[in-house]
Amino acid sequence: MILITGAAGLIGRHLCSRLKVEGVEFRRFDVRIDPTQDIRNRDAILRALDGVTGVVHLAAVSRVLWAQEDPDRCHETNVAALSLLADLCLQGARPWLLFASSREVYGNPVRLPVREDDEMVPVNIYGRSKLDGELIVNRARQAGLLANICRFTNVYGCQYDHEDRAAMAFARKAVHGGTMRLNGGGSTFDFTHIYDVTDGIWRLMRQMNSNRQMPPIHLVSGKGTSLREFAGLAATLALKPVEIHEMPARNFEVSGFVGDPSRAAELLGWTSRISLDEGLSQLIADLSLATG
Repeated sequence: MILITGAAGLIGRHLCSRLKVEGVEFRRFDVRIDPTQDIRNRDAILRALDGVTGVVHLAAVSRVLWAQEDPDRCHETNVAALSLLADLCLQGARPWLLFASSREVYGNPVRLPVREDDEMVPVNIYGRSKLDGELIVNRARQAGLLANICRFTNVYGCQYDHEDRAAMAFARKAVHGGTMRLNGGGSTFDFTHIYDVTDGIWRLMRQMNSNRQMPPIHLVSGKGTSLREFAGLAATLALKPVEIHEMPARNFEVSGFVGDPSRAAELLGWTSRISLDEGLSQLIADLSLATG
């Protein structure tokens, strides 16, 4: 039995679907499924851990803007709750723990592509919370817990994603028409499709089921695309007329990131397979079908 925290989120819902296909028993845990399933609640976590052999920890305040607006909630959810979860794992049957971290831990990198061992200097509250989370996981490892870390970048491809995330916002405008607004058009990011990310997590879970401890691993495409290029691609695929309006980048956001995927290829046999053209085209088609 595998516990999936944040099971109703972008990555969580797709991971649960993948585990169902693979015939793996899992338990969903998410406050959006049940208000009592709060990752900050010790008793709720204890109940959720009963009988599990592994935990994929996806639950978090997952947006940079949300963390900036409510830093206390971010710390409670991303840091204090993870510390509690790790302690309870160590005190109990010691299920393995896979922690979902973020490219935000690097801040504004001094070189691209970024390797997993590059310096981590987060520039916002969310990034600092994820770095704190990695430190918690590393301490749990030192205490004897089988625990690994994977880092995501700009995951996209799900029609149920947050509407204000770049890929989703551009895709919706491509379906309905209107103005695509982007902050910092020259900012370049590594967009990775949700199906690829889910496959990477599944491969990492299999390694952990074999009791394998590994260094942090990027699940990234290794390809950089500027927001301006992304919006332009969405405009060429648009079903209705669109305009593109650029605004200055926000000072708490990372200016660019492209990750090095070579460690995932070496240790997991994983590479990103879905191109941006293919992934964005499918997302637009899914949104169009959903809206009739």
